[in-house]
Amino acid sequence: MSWVGTWATTPAATEGFSFNGQTLRMIAHVSIGGSNLRVKISNAYGKQRLAIGSATIAHRTADAAIDINTVRALTFDGEESTAISAGACVVSDEVELEFAPLSDLSISFYLPDTIPEGFDVTGHTTCNQTNYISSPGNHVTAVDFPIERSTDTFLFASGIDVECPAGTGGIVTLGDLLTDCNISTVDANNRWPDQLARNIIARHEKEGGRLHGVMNQGIGGSKIIHDARGGSSLQRFDRDVIAQTGVTHLIFQLGINDIRNRGSDPDPVVSAEELIAGMKQMAVKAHAKGIKIFAGTLLPYEYEDYNPPPGLKGRYTEEGNRKRLKINSWLRQTDVFDGIIDFDKELRNPDHPNEMLPLYDCGDHLHPSDAGYIRMGDVVDLSLFD
Repeated sequence: MSWVGTWATTPAATEGFSFNGQTLRMIAHVSIGGSNLRVKISNAYGKQRLAIGSATIAHRTADAAIDINTVRALTFDGEESTAISAGACVVSDEVELEFAPLSDLSISFYLPDTIPEGFDVTGHTTCNQTNYISSPGNHVTAVDFPIERSTDTFLFASGIDVECPAGTGGIVTLGDLLTDCNISTVDANNRWPDQLARNIIARHEKEGGRLHGVMNQGIGGSKIIHDARGGSSLQRFDRDVIAQTGVTHLIFQLGINDIRNRGSDPDPVVSAEELIAGMKQMAVKAHAKGIKIFAGTLLPYEYEDYNPPPGLKGRYTEEGNRKRLKINSWLRQTDVFDGIIDFDKELRNPDHPNEMLPLYDCGDHLHPSDAGYIRMGDVVDLSLFD
């Protein structure tokens, strides 16, 4: 038996949160199932120690409600409470809990201290999942959770590992807003890594294909070269790829934020050659750890008008598109990676290849629709991971 990540989210500094002796309930949609698990809680960006008074995990039934018969206490070195140092992550002790693949688990933890807004809470915003913050008190075992407010941010919870039969693989999906799947339907699990997980489970149940946990490490705004939310991809590679439990394969799709350069700052302007060099570095790092790496081509973005800077309609430029096309051409020819996944070919409009097919476009010409994200998951050839 071995440990593999079945769910993950990328930690980043998160503003606008403070807590006063409250309980958080985070909802995790897992990929593979099992009967023994452990939970990761991150204080990666906190400025001081984070106290956890008590914590549980359980099957989620609906919204914030849980199945009381499945509630399991989380312990840390045998204790129900722990304190996580600033910049650190803690892994719970092993817990026995039978859970199905593609199911929802509820992670609840009580924060006994007052946490001011200046604490620098570790979280993951716009996660397309409703999570819950309680009224004051310890409610980690509450079936009917006393909701003070809900949030679309994952707070502190950063991963779930499951004990699996030997030979089970782990796939990390590293990317930006297109892997985080911004603007996909909230609570619908229509992210393309979710669809990849569904396809893996379906094939395993039908044909007995190899099982893989899927760990989504996409985060909006991520860049290859320059700093962004959660750090540049080269900076966060060790934490968000190599350190993920049981990782055997990596799919990355990155570069469009470097090209768009939303702030129009002169320093972050990068060439296609610089982005290619950064991609090569990711291949070197992955292969050094025995991880197979697959690159995703960059999607078209002509006419994009997502959250434009003042006075601009969007961040599309002909120069930027030339960089995108040059990178995609290189990806289709290089042998640096173990393979490529041609998202661009599958989602572009064949009659106007610099834009997405309307069916796959959410309407801002940058992010796919739910149908587009599902198509991205379906494009991934599962034989790549055998």
